[in-house]
Amino acid sequence: MASQRLSDTDIQTALNQLRGWSLQGNKLHRQFKFANFNEAFGFMTRLALVAEKMGHHPEWFNVYNRVTIDLTTHDAGGITALDVKFAEQANAFAGQNEG
Repeated sequence: MASQRLSDTDIQTALNQLRGWSLQGNKLHRQFKFANFNEAFGFMTRLALVAEKMGHHPEWFNVYNRVTIDLTTHDAGGITALDVKFAEQANAFAGQNEG
């Protein structure tokens, strides 16, 4: 069962708490930058394990030291609490490493 889509107000509230994230094309969006490819790939690997546990997989793209993530819940037709939770975890994993 899909999570329920968040209201525009709830999305804005979440964005106020999510450092570095924005709304682009009805998706939560952020680009992370790391020192090198190894750090970027390690970040993606850690998040992949979270995605599997959550049963919620991001749209992401990696070029060398950059990882771009877009989050939406397709089954719900928009952004849900799962997307916000995943974004929070991405920020936590990036920690001091991202720029």
